[in-house]
Amino acid sequence: MYQDKSTKPLLEVIELSKSFTVRKGIFSSLNSNVIAAKNISFNINHGETLGLVGESGCGKTTVGLSVLRLIEPSSGKVKLNGVDITELSSKELRKHRREMQMVYQDPYSSLNPRMRVGKIVEEPLTTFSVANSKEKKDIVSTIFKRVGLQTEDMNKFPHEFSGGQRQRIGIGRALALKPSLIVCDEPVSALDVSIQAQVINLLIDLQEELGLAYLFISHDLAIVQHISHRIAVMYLGQIVEMADCNELFMNPFHPYTKALLSSVPLMNPKKKKKNQNLIMGDLPSPINRPSGCCFHTRCNYVMKRCLEEPPTYQKIKKNHWAACHLN
Repeated sequence: MYQDKSTKPLLEVIELSKSFTVRKGIFSSLNSNVIAAKNISFNINHGETLGLVGESGCGKTTVGLSVLRLIEPSSGKVKLNGVDITELSSKELRKHRREMQMVYQDPYSSLNPRMRVGKIVEEPLTTFSVANSKEKKDIVSTIFKRVGLQTEDMNKFPHEFSGGQRQRIGIGRALALKPSLIVCDEPVSALDVSIQAQVINLLIDLQEELGLAYLFISHDLAIVQHISHRIAVMYLGQIVEMADCNELFMNPFHPYTKALLSSVPLMNPKKKKKNQNLIMGDLPSPINRPSGCCFHTRCNYVMKRCLEEPPTYQKIKKNHWAACHLN
């Protein structure tokens, strides 16, 4: 269970931005600035899951990688247990690496095919000089049992496992250093639907057992609803709405959030949704971002103000925030 919101958060992300320089064309010498994430702010408490949702290309993975400093943020702060890790040198950052780990999207490419899976899970222990050889073997054996794998499987290679089993190995590797925070980047999107629920339930069980905090990145709203305590909705590199999970699904405020929820298919195809909001047009290019509100080119409620003035992030009600001029 996650801590009360009055306690000090495990992770604080403050005005985080990340931009990339890209060439305008194959034969062009001119460069453009692509804003992948803009002024991202959120907290995650100990033992809490924050779901980060949005369309493909909206910047979710960029945020996750920037939080871990696997890519360097362009600006902003990332505080882990009160320490701003964006100001640390590589040597100083290494001390905090044990506290934060990642589970990757593709269980097929994230595991070294030439290494036995026991060694893959053991590798972080070796890298950080944790325990001797016998202790490492015992730790890896315990982890295999914890993620639902047989200890006899430790000597096998990744190709001998199914996709779901490989993702369990990836989760085991993330657990090796006993982190407080795990960034899960689309951890079940490459798996069969029948296996997805098993992996999600494993993550929930591990959270309850170990007190882990997750930044759970996904485009699948049904999965996010199942695992998250709070949800942040991203559009074109910005968070446009954030609320407790049940509040967001029951009372979405931002037109984009309403459109995302409308896109979730119903179990009964003959049953029509009330107040259905469809997303119009295509996602704009991050190279040529719209002026004013970044969603105005696809919004059903667009006003003149939306074309000119970016909305500020405002409180809708307790634990519910949105950036929209309709407020």
